[in-house]
Amino acid sequence: MLQEFVHNFTHNLFKPLLLFFYAGFLIPIFHVKLEFPKAVYQGLTIYLLLAIGWHGGEELAGLEPAMYRQAAGFMVIGFVTNLMIGLVAYKVLRWTTTLRHIDAATVAGFYGSDSAGTFVTAMGVLTAGHIAFAPYMPVMLAIMEIPGCLVALYLVSKMRRTGMDAAGYMPGESGYNQFRKAKRAPRHLSHDEAADAEDHVAVEEQVLVEAGDARSHGTPAIRRSRGLSNGHPAITNGSGLNDQERLAAEEEEAYLSLESVSTDKNDANNKKQSGWLSKELLHEVFLNPGIFLLFAGITIGFIGRLQGERVTVVDDALFVTLFHGMLCIFLLEMGMTASSKLKDLRTAGWQFVAFALIAPNVFATAGMLIAHGYSMYLHQPFDIGTYVLFAVLCGAASYIAVPAVQRLAIPEASPTLPLAASLGVTFSYNVTVGIPVYIMIATILTTFAAVS
Repeated sequence: MLQEFVHNFTHNLFKPLLLFFYAGFLIPIFHVKLEFPKAVYQGLTIYLLLAIGWHGGEELAGLEPAMYRQAAGFMVIGFVTNLMIGLVAYKVLRWTTTLRHIDAATVAGFYGSDSAGTFVTAMGVLTAGHIAFAPYMPVMLAIMEIPGCLVALYLVSKMRRTGMDAAGYMPGESGYNQFRKAKRAPRHLSHDEAADAEDHVAVEEQVLVEAGDARSHGTPAIRRSRGLSNGHPAITNGSGLNDQERLAAEEEEAYLSLESVSTDKNDANNKKQSGWLSKELLHEVFLNPGIFLLFAGITIGFIGRLQGERVTVVDDALFVTLFHGMLCIFLLEMGMTASSKLKDLRTAGWQFVAFALIAPNVFATAGMLIAHGYSMYLHQPFDIGTYVLFAVLCGAASYIAVPAVQRLAIPEASPTLPLAASLGVTFSYNVTVGIPVYIMIATILTTFAAVS
């Protein structure tokens, strides 16, 4: 068993897929003056999501009725599992790191979702190794991307109801705005101080209204109080970034999540939130570009095969022959992005880095145990690849769906820390070390606790 793991591990490390990732990872380190065109990255992502969805849809159309029941149950289990992962991640981050409550909630949302890039890479490794997996797993990718968005929105909504200030600080956190506290206890202030505090509170309330728009039209509303009188400091955005850095981070978020930052103020005003799950937020959660493209591909492939037209056959040039090459180029860009994100971890502390390294192993292993429990309940053994892909869906972190929701609904949170953890650490770990580790764990699990 150990010898097989060492073989799989060393063989995986030097697959062309991973060599492209390493090459991309070294570009920022060696200061190579190469800029990957954003349009090419987004085109590759669109292609990969549609290709995965299309292939999954065709396979779904060929399933036996019993497999549909199995798939439906697995989807419910996957959704609940990622929901619990998000909540557990928040508790662990609060206990072990110095992150603000709002940043811990946002990062937890990333880990309660999944990663299309990690999933695609795992599929490539499994296919190259001729390791079988259930045909409905691409649908699981779409379903399990949603829970993290809901976790982040719920946690932040709860914070807003319990006194979070305009910059995202909670009572008791260093940096919490003194004037919001002053409004609750005016007896501690002189008449002039209380009046001045009321002015600041009024400005802060306006900032809260505008905060949801800040990311959309690129205006740092959180810092609008800069011109206040009496020498009081401006309200900061709480992320440790200046305006230009934050805007750049938001634009990078948008490009990674296949969206663009709107500069239309009227459009921004239409996105003001009336609750933690407004119409706009529901649209962003369930119809963000990544999920839409996956479901579009699945639907097209499913209907196409029912009509007798199958595209993803062995000799298909677009969705089969080109897939591996496209994935290599995609991983080159992901390597560049992951490497460039490492610098954002300096302010988060070693505990945060440790979480980003340990979390995928814990969550992925828990996912495989849950999947094995479901397999035992059904008395139907799962393929090794099914365990591995479910582990990846549990152990990876989002960089498409949750950033889009964060930009719309959680403008107070840091735009850099979640992506630094999800791409800089967790994605890099999963695609290099994690996948062979998950294959080994799945093999051990199915060997010593076989389902009959």
